[in-house]
Order: sequence, then C-alpha cells, then structure tokens
Amino acid sequence: MKSNRILLFAGGRLGPWALRQIREDDWLVGVDRGALFLIRHGYSPCLSIGDFDSVSAEEQAEIETNSQAVTSCDPVMKDLTDTEMALTWALAQLPVEIVLLGALGSRFDHTLANVHLLQKALFAKIACKIVDETNEIRLVDSRLTVERDHFAHLSLLPFSPEVTGITLTGFQYPLENATLRIGDTLGISNVLTDPPGTISLRSGQLLVIKSRD
Repeated sequence: MKSNRILLFAGGRLGPWALRQIREDDWLVGVDRGALFLIRHGYSPCLSIGDFDSVSAEEQAEIETNSQAVTSCDPVMKDLTDTEMALTWALAQLPVEIVLLGALGSRFDHTLANVHLLQKALFAKIACKIVDETNEIRLVDSRLTVERDHFAHLSLLPFSPEVTGITLTGFQYPLENATLRIGDTLGISNVLTDPPGTISLRSGQLLVIKSRD
C-alpha cells in the first residue's frame, strides 16, 4: 500500500506559503537547510537529509536534535545533490504524491536540475510536482486534468525533443493534435476558461507550468 504524501522542503525559496501546503497526514522531509526551516516553524521532520553545508555546526546540531531521523553525507565525496537524495528516498516509500518545496531559487543550475528530477518520478509512476509561491510545475506523458485555482496562467513546454498529439480542452487557446518541439513557445500563457480543463498527448514529455504574477 502506498504511503501518504511526502513533502520535501529543500533549501531554495521558502516562506509561510510553503507551510500552508502541509496536510495533517503528510510526511515532512527536510533537505539540508530546509530541515532548519521546518524545525524553526515547529515541525519535526520524519527525515532530515543532506550534506548540511549550508548550515552552521550549531544549526546542524539543532537539526539532529529535532528530527526523527537524519541522513548526512560528505559535502564533497558525493554524486547526487541533496534534493536528488531526498527524492530517491521518497520514491522508495511509494507515496501517493511527492511535493517539492524550496526547489526553486537563485541558483539556476539547481533550479533546472530540480525540474529535471520530475522525470524520475514520472518513470516511477508517482505523482510529483514542484510548488513555490507563484508556480506549480508538473511533468506529464499522457493526460492531466486541470482544475481552477489561484494560478492565472498555464504554460506548456516540451521536455523531450518533440511532443506530439497535444490536445487541450477547456482553455482559451485550444490545441488539437498539435506538436511542440524544443524551442517552441506556442504553449506559453494559456488560460483555463471551462474547468476542468484537460491536457492530453500522444508521445513525448510535457512540462505543465501553472503560474501567477
């Protein structure tokens, strides 16, 4: 049986909006400095994981004292980012969904790498999304139903070199059996007009990005 949702709190942008994502039965995982964020807002992560190179020795001790479990590694002799290590652990728990928070930030390399991690969850057939205050990012390869929420815009960007058979219903700018290739911007800034909307595709992988200004 699959476990509850798992929320990964990474070390990028975090704020009160991230805490509002928490449901009562969620498993909370602190990734590096994200663990300190959880602890200082009154939560005890079920796991804190990372090399903890973004916290002081005193802060790391605080994390170790207030976490239910800690997995640490050498900051140099490792092959995975902290977020990939956390996601790998989360996938092994077979949750109903994984939500990455604090996965977007000022380091574009880490931001892009975290978006690429969505493919690991897609291959594992586990629902996964990246959420911050103004964005929600998913990766799909078949069909997605979209409900109306506080995000005003929805954009589609090809993640694979080519995405074929894209059909949109319930949107201001519908598509019928369309093809998007890397570099195409046709799918930017659509609007849901008739919820729920549907996105379907025949082949390839498509980033679905909800956003608001």
